[in-house]
Amino acid sequence: MSTTSLSPGSLQPTLDQVVTRPIVRKRRLVLTILISFLTLCTSLLLGFHAYIAWTLARPHIDPLHSDPMRAVGLPYSSVTFPSINGTSNLDGWFIPAPSDKTVIFSHGYGGNREELWVPIYNLARELHLQNYNVLMFDYGYVHPGNEHVMTGGIQESQELLGAVNYIKHLTGGPIYIWGFSMGAGTALQAALQNGTDISGMILDSTFMLNPDTLYHNMKQVVNVPKFPSLPLVRLFFPLLNGVSLHEVPYKKVTSTAYSMPIYFIHGTEDSKAPYEMVEDIYKVQNDAQSKLWIIPKAQHELLYRAEPKKYVRTTLSFLNGLTPKAVAAN
Repeated sequence: MSTTSLSPGSLQPTLDQVVTRPIVRKRRLVLTILISFLTLCTSLLLGFHAYIAWTLARPHIDPLHSDPMRAVGLPYSSVTFPSINGTSNLDGWFIPAPSDKTVIFSHGYGGNREELWVPIYNLARELHLQNYNVLMFDYGYVHPGNEHVMTGGIQESQELLGAVNYIKHLTGGPIYIWGFSMGAGTALQAALQNGTDISGMILDSTFMLNPDTLYHNMKQVVNVPKFPSLPLVRLFFPLLNGVSLHEVPYKKVTSTAYSMPIYFIHGTEDSKAPYEMVEDIYKVQNDAQSKLWIIPKAQHELLYRAEPKKYVRTTLSFLNGLTPKAVAAN
């Protein structure tokens, strides 16, 4: 019987394997942990920005606190009308006056028809004393539980034009829009589509949801870098909300000479929308009746509170000095 002799060297590969296997397993474990950590971080990053895009389109809005009669003693009727594209129905209050001229209030982001910090009831009373009908209404995204989301003026401009169309057939008289913040930016978007039926606009703290203002407002909530936060939010917005912020025509809005006179009012301490943007829009206007009032140290949508007497005097003087457009019946 033959025997095989093992030399000491022949045991070496077996010993190497015994030593190497734990090292390989440790390396694989470290790599797995690293990949898992990176995956977790990426998921958290994407989830965080998806949450921002989701909540941006669904702001918290307080319920109505009062009504025109309880607040300032003005009789009113509750009204409902469709957006001009027929995809939403809007609720509001119509405050009648003994004339055919009407002011439509266009409220801002995160608010409703009351716009309490303006305060809008006081303005409605002043307008009523000047014989203006007043329409106060909620944009479609305001009421919880419905399917509508905030779209930066894309759908809201269709709803504002629905309000214009409703008043046009109700009164047949001149129509003026008084917008606040994003409601002012929405008014500009609406005027791009139909300037014929709008006789004039007052725009308080105009806000346009362009990339710069979007990031500026994001950063006030949480200190995030512009890249990759801004691209990620703009990426997730259409995926979660069904509409792309790229559809907001902010370049056209800021470069158009509108067919009606506009009174721009803005504050130098506006932390949400830079007043320089409004100055640039005003510069391209051709209507001699258009006006610009920049209020030193005034903040976003707090312009009435900064100069209440002058605010009321100049806005009503602007409206009363306009030559109404003829409203075409159709």
